Amino acid sequence: MNGRLVVMGGGGFLGSHLCDHLLARGDEVVCVDDFSTGRRSNVAHLADHPGFALVEADVSVSIPVDGPVTGVFNLASPASPPDYLARPLETLAVGSEGSRRGLDLAHRHNARFIMASTSEVYGDPEVHPQSESYWGRVNPVGPRSVYDEAKRFSEALVMAHRRTLGTDVGIVRIFNTYGPRLRPDDGRVVSNFLLQGMQGEPLTVYGDGSQTRSLCYVDDEVRGLIALFDSDLTGPVNIGNPDEYTVLELAQTVVELLGSSSPIVHQPLPVDDPTRRRPDISLARSALGWEPTTELADGLARTAASLADDVGVAGPALSDDGRSAG
Repeated sequence: MNGRLVVMGGGGFLGSHLCDHLLARGDEVVCVDDFSTGRRSNVAHLADHPGFALVEADVSVSIPVDGPVTGVFNLASPASPPDYLARPLETLAVGSEGSRRGLDLAHRHNARFIMASTSEVYGDPEVHPQSESYWGRVNPVGPRSVYDEAKRFSEALVMAHRRTLGTDVGIVRIFNTYGPRLRPDDGRVVSNFLLQGMQGEPLTVYGDGSQTRSLCYVDDEVRGLIALFDSDLTGPVNIGNPDEYTVLELAQTVVELLGSSSPIVHQPLPVDDPTRRRPDISLARSALGWEPTTELADGLARTAASLADDVGVAGPALSDDGRSAG
């Protein structure tokens, strides 16, 4: 059954792709965003879609959505380290008051609420790979805590709403996601490397590059979010790609993909930067029938082509089906 779904943070990188997928399957979508880190251009192509509505608002202050609501996705938050480190108080506010307002909206309408949490709740993990039963190892007073603890609080709030009020909820823990519409100045490792490589600049690797990341292409990630919404699973459930790469391997892959002559340089590791990141997706596979399907080279090529358009530089060659032509 098609519904009327509110996407908090729908103007962001991941949120805008979610809006696309929901509309494509026949849902109505109300995108709520204050565009503090999202971009109007991410949803400009949806402006004339009969099932799409845009509400510009800060969800930590209000969610002014009228009419029926059958589901709420909470993707409202700065998500890259430069963004949440530049907006520490706003990040904590959207994780607390924003999440509460979204939960209240869902509860009033007897709607399902999906909380977009993060692999950052695992912090710098002592368990590898990370399963949903692991409680994490987070520094609660470090600079990254404004994001990590906001998401951990959101998860606690979601579960309290469910236990106290019976709200229909699901929690997804999102691992590193990449794809078209990443902002050029986003500051995530994929966009940084691709832009540096396309512009002939050195690729900046923090530390010795032995820290690992598991990168999930945005279309795969969105399929997982929708699968959780369509289920009755509460979670939390990891939605991410279990293929693990060192940051140095990723940099070398980007150089090879682009045919770039950019050197790789090393800079000091940021405070509390996690050393390992890899999801155990056994629950997503068994309960949701979900797993990622996009190969890293293809996803990186599509992301590079999008970034190249954004900044007006030459990107990689793609085949007709959007795969890397290299």
